[in-house]
Amino acid sequence: MTNSMKPGPVKPGMTRRTVLAGMGAALATPAFLTRANAAEVTLRLHSMLPAPAPMNTQFFEPWIEEIRTASEGAINIELYPSMQLGGKPGQLPDQVRQGICDISWTLPVYSPDRFPVAETLALPFMVTNAEKTSIVMHKLMDEFGQGEYPGTKTLAFHTHDGGKFHTREGLIQTAADLKGQKLRAPNQAVGKMLDMMGVETVFFPVTEMVVGLSNGVIDGCCLPYEVVPAFKLQELTKFTSAPAPAARGLYANTFSLIMNQRAYDGLSDDLRKVIDDASGMALSQRIGRQFDAFEQKGKEAVIAQGNTIGEISAEEVASWRAMAEPVYAEWTQKLNDRGLDGAAILARANALLDAGQQT
Repeated sequence: MTNSMKPGPVKPGMTRRTVLAGMGAALATPAFLTRANAAEVTLRLHSMLPAPAPMNTQFFEPWIEEIRTASEGAINIELYPSMQLGGKPGQLPDQVRQGICDISWTLPVYSPDRFPVAETLALPFMVTNAEKTSIVMHKLMDEFGQGEYPGTKTLAFHTHDGGKFHTREGLIQTAADLKGQKLRAPNQAVGKMLDMMGVETVFFPVTEMVVGLSNGVIDGCCLPYEVVPAFKLQELTKFTSAPAPAARGLYANTFSLIMNQRAYDGLSDDLRKVIDDASGMALSQRIGRQFDAFEQKGKEAVIAQGNTIGEISAEEVASWRAMAEPVYAEWTQKLNDRGLDGAAILARANALLDAGQQT
């Protein structure tokens, strides 16, 4: 017991028993009620996107504040956008595991084949909308992907809404329109499907895409609307092609929000509860819902620019899905090679997507 905890002089009307009883009550007070405003722990959150991106301003910043408030100021999270802590987007999972940062938002497709269950929903036509597909991803990871992120505490899994084609010259509405196009593919699996359709595909992180469009390395890209304003893609492209509402989306990249396991374990019980309460399925669904809202804002930017928007019919999308069967077969084998049941994982993903589409 420090000197500050020793009983002071007994005032008139007080006994030693009442003084000690008061001390006992103080010692029993919940930690949050006695905390000062100074943070007990500071965590570093590394983001690949530029500071103005909606994911930073409309999700991470409010989420950080919610955690600070819930912990009574004990947890402070510092946001580092634009890869300010160094490295490349594909290195973020290792940065979290190694403790270079404490939390990050990662894309499994930037580390191809390393997180196969988390990457499964990035196959072509495995998306309805962001909220429903994020719920599907979280369930799929709970059921099949528990061991994919060793050394980390997984906080949420989600997807964006279905991608669209954004091109400089002409709408894409049929497979014939794709032949000879030079497009930035969003991931390995979608790139293989596009290759089969006569596209010259290249792949690089979204953060490098503006240069590719500006210097003519690519004719267009396949991305959701939500990323358009952050990179001013509405100014670099003139045409957008989207699947009909009745069809599955072209693709959705998947995301994992992860935290260094040692950083999580080092928190007190009550602070770990704050992190637990701010993560999980509810957070996955919330991020997905937020991405659906981002999608609408991005579409509004394309419309305001005066760009042309065309529709890819449900029948055309169905024919593309049939064309992609070899991609699904190859992915099933990859999952099998990792000791997983590839057919069961794909069947479960499709069943969840179909069930979600009906709600």
